[in-house]
Amino acid sequence: MSRTSRATHAPTSRTVLEIEDGSVAIGGRPILRHINLHIERGEFVALMGANGSGKSTLIRAMTGLRKVSGGEVRLFDKDLHHFGDWQRIGFVPQRSTAGGGVPVSVWEMVASGRLTRRRWLRPLFPADRKAINDALEVVGLADRAKDGITTLSGGQQQRVLIARALAGDPELFFLDEPTAGVDLPNQQALAEALQVLKDRGSTVVLVAHELGPMAKLVDRAIVMRDGRIAYDGAPLADHEVHGPLFGTGHDHHHHHATEPRDHVPHVVSPLDHDRSEGTH
Repeated sequence: MSRTSRATHAPTSRTVLEIEDGSVAIGGRPILRHINLHIERGEFVALMGANGSGKSTLIRAMTGLRKVSGGEVRLFDKDLHHFGDWQRIGFVPQRSTAGGGVPVSVWEMVASGRLTRRRWLRPLFPADRKAINDALEVVGLADRAKDGITTLSGGQQQRVLIARALAGDPELFFLDEPTAGVDLPNQQALAEALQVLKDRGSTVVLVAHELGPMAKLVDRAIVMRDGRIAYDGAPLADHEVHGPLFGTGHDHHHHHATEPRDHVPHVVSPLDHDRSEGTH
């Protein structure tokens, strides 16, 4: 797979994700209300908002990590409850420590992303190795393949998590705050990797508090406020998202709510046990 190859799945619809009147409640308290959202094939969408606005809860609802209490979520024209093609989805969680302290190499971590396309313990085929090496090249870490994951900086570890998702050759990527705590050079490297995904025709949903170098990639901005979509349209600058139009936001009771892991799709490596569960 070259750096400019595109997804090979035959398109059945322009809409890859759809939410109709979606709502989420935690402990009986409404967190998301009346969410209506369509994401089209090939879009690069920035999901933004202040801390506590509900954007991370929304991305979990999109992927089945959080069940909706009302409304409907559809992926690739299938109701989420009946969706089983999880190899078409790539999820990059918020980073704490890639590998969770497990002594693995960068290559092994990225190789775990192929589990969505092969049986457990099945030997790697040439196509698997090619996808792994390609993913490492896309994120600019091919020269660190044999290094231990713990020897990398935080920003480099985040790029490894992106490579792991990329190795599964998904069509739809979800990234939850990939630049949080990442220095500017690594933010720029992340932006270059995501540019490759965009060039391939992948659909990307990026959760971000601020875009930084990612801003040039965005086709559409969605801004959350108080559990609702306050804006859905052309890209916005960071200062516009956090300006008086949408308010600065504040931490609600749900900011510290623990997200249960019911109905978790198999899109994340078994090595990834340290996902951040906060609502942002």
